[in-house]
Amino acid sequence: MRIKFLLSVFLLICGINISAQEDNNYPFQSGEKLSYVLNYTWGGVVTDVGSAQCVTTYNDGIYDVLLTGKTYRFFDVFFKVRERFETKFYEKNLRPIQFYRSASEGKYTMKNTLVFNHSNNTIKSRTQRKQRAPQDTLLQGSENTFDLISLFFNYRCLDPNSFEVGKRIPMEFVIDKKIYTLFLTYIGREKKRVSGVGTFNSLKFAATVVQGNVFSGKDNLYLWVTDDQNKIPIFFESPILVGKVQGRISKIEGNKYPLSSKVK
Repeated sequence: MRIKFLLSVFLLICGINISAQEDNNYPFQSGEKLSYVLNYTWGGVVTDVGSAQCVTTYNDGIYDVLLTGKTYRFFDVFFKVRERFETKFYEKNLRPIQFYRSASEGKYTMKNTLVFNHSNNTIKSRTQRKQRAPQDTLLQGSENTFDLISLFFNYRCLDPNSFEVGKRIPMEFVIDKKIYTLFLTYIGREKKRVSGVGTFNSLKFAATVVQGNVFSGKDNLYLWVTDDQNKIPIFFESPILVGKVQGRISKIEGNKYPLSSKVK
């Protein structure tokens, strides 16, 4: 579950045609396409094991973000991973409408559909493991409850001038049958070199999930985003039980603003 969450967050912390005019100052737009490489480090050996893509589209006041991730064919023999996440959220307030994920990780499979009702802040969650009958759960959320993807698109819209070093920013997200609280802590500005892409002026954060049945609440996931108007996630890393997992940007397409943060 720990690896699944890391991949989920990374995929989250993540569109080709503009079918209706967008009218906002958000750091993303329809047509943004971000590609990543995922790697695993153990005993000083770094191995690229998979890839991920985040694609954003827009239609009539609603954003649709599709995120996919997979292991490379060679590593499928050891532990095959195929992930698909999709969320729809309103342009006017970035609040989620519905979310879907299909996860296949080795022998583990899960489908999860979330439908958000903003009139009473409830979320209908449907989960299905393998070929078992689906289970429906009604969760009571709040105005600050998101799915994982819309959560991080909300984070991207925060004003960096309002960040205070060490200050924790709380938000809630729902996945499967439970609501969790995520704390994002601003660490500071840092030059970050991304192999094969270049060096960026970046904003560094640490993300911590409160302890629960799935998350330990002890380990931080560190995230670097471009220190420009786009605030694109370019690198992440997190320790796991053995070694650590990292992800790095490999290609940026359709960015809304110039990549002024790239210094070389």
